[in-house]
Amino acid sequence: MTIFLYDQTFEGLLTAVFDAYSRKSFPDSILKIGEPLPLFYDEVYTVVTDYEKAERVWKLLVRKLSKGALTTLTYSWLSEAPDIAMLLFRYIRKITDAPRSIETNFADPDILAVTKLGKKVADERYRILQFMRFQKTSEGIYYGAMKPLYDVFPLTINHFRDRFADQKWLIYDVKRKYGYYYDGQNVDEITFSNPLQTHLLTGKLDDSLLDKDEKLFQTLWKSYFKSICIKERLNPVKHKKDMPVRYWKYLTEKN
Repeated sequence: MTIFLYDQTFEGLLTAVFDAYSRKSFPDSILKIGEPLPLFYDEVYTVVTDYEKAERVWKLLVRKLSKGALTTLTYSWLSEAPDIAMLLFRYIRKITDAPRSIETNFADPDILAVTKLGKKVADERYRILQFMRFQKTSEGIYYGAMKPLYDVFPLTINHFRDRFADQKWLIYDVKRKYGYYYDGQNVDEITFSNPLQTHLLTGKLDDSLLDKDEKLFQTLWKSYFKSICIKERLNPVKHKKDMPVRYWKYLTEKN
């Protein structure tokens, strides 16, 4: 058994693909550096992330895959599935070795698995865009926090930057403890020195941090939400399907 160790970055995975072809030795397992090794193995190779190698592999994929398939590939990486590194390695190898496009060969279990993961991540991205609720702070910054199933916040930046171009905002991933801050011009990835602060765990700002009119706007929003609800047409099953319960604690109208 040959094991590759990498730094758990996408560029590191692409470097692993490059090195495997260079060495003519392909891994049976890809693990994160520092992860416990299995009891039995023949060889351990540590991949040193090289951006030039990664770029060469990516350019090959650009030639071999459609734009949609490339998107699916990158989306599936953000799923953080336990076996995602090895799955994508097999996927990329099959795409590389095939004489013609096989991106729609769903009879292949790896092609199908990557496609399904990409779809799940795309759906989660859309839900974040739908259900993100912002609270205005006393400093004039709009704060929104959620706990997505997958690491989809990087996929939402362009939308929020275009949609709220004239406002300062901060979106925070409660699960992964990082976020993005837009200062009116640039978007920067941020973390907090104390990620255990209440509003970083619950997504709800304390009243002392809110803008003086924020409570009023929240009350108006709840009133609007209640007024448009037609009780006779309530369908709880469909409602939970369209608006999963796991998001409710972050929604103003549900609190």
